[in-house]
Amino acid sequence: PQAKLIFIISLFLGTTITISSNHWVMAWTGLEINTLAILPLISKSHHPRAVEAATKYFLVQATASTLVLFSSMTNAWYTGQWDITQLTHSTSSLILTAAISMKLGLAPFHFWIPEVLQGSPLTTGLLLSTVMKFPPITLLFMTSQSLNPSLLTVLAILSVAMGGWMGLNQTQTRKIMAFSSIAHLGWMTIILVYYPKLTLLNFYLYAMMTAAVFLTLNSMKVLKLSTLMTAWTKAPSLSTILLLTLLSLAGLPPLTGFLPKWLIIQELTKQDMAPAAMIISLLSLLGLFLYLSL
Repeated sequence: PQAKLIFIISLFLGTTITISSNHWVMAWTGLEINTLAILPLISKSHHPRAVEAATKYFLVQATASTLVLFSSMTNAWYTGQWDITQLTHSTSSLILTAAISMKLGLAPFHFWIPEVLQGSPLTTGLLLSTVMKFPPITLLFMTSQSLNPSLLTVLAILSVAMGGWMGLNQTQTRKIMAFSSIAHLGWMTIILVYYPKLTLLNFYLYAMMTAAVFLTLNSMKVLKLSTLMTAWTKAPSLSTILLLTLLSLAGLPPLTGFLPKWLIIQELTKQDMAPAAMIISLLSLLGLFLYLSL
């Protein structure tokens, strides 16, 4: 218990350091503390699959952190600024976009997410999908003025497409949640340059709904779809709540999950990005099908 407590405190400490820092090196330190704190939580069961997931996670996150440091050093080399909001050099902002995309698991850097989530316990999966994504999203939020809008739009559309498409033939609940996470990140990324606050709103709502789903699956001990089929008889009320939460994640109109999608589509049409809005809305139908299969 003491070790677990230390890891969880370190997790929140790393997140706090990153989201409250102005200096790139401090932000990087927070990201590193975060990565090191979650690794024991992933590999806790000592199952070969869990150890493999922890190794994959470590390699991806270490690469991404190095790229974050590299982009900030390049920016400091050209501008003399270590301030996070002053990321003005174009190459630095491109490298940073790639690094944060790796950290978050945006397509085409998304391949590690399903593998890592599948190898970790459900509670750790919840941490990976919510708490661990908060610091990188904060860094994107702080540098949003200097990022390349067209690159982010391409990454976003790719993410929504891959998240919906690859989740269709999954039978493992953790993998389905992983692909759902990729698709939601696409929605957050597409609006980032135009209206950063909407990205944060989307993230908060996504974190709440994902927490509800993961905790429900955890209490019903559901790891694959076949066990979910019989869960209805054991816990009818929980299953009903799960149904509503999943439809909310899918973004069906009367439910909460529709709100960020609606606002994002509205803002995109204001910014003369109607084609992108249309593509991303049609692609999210794939995601709807994915949740309905659950």
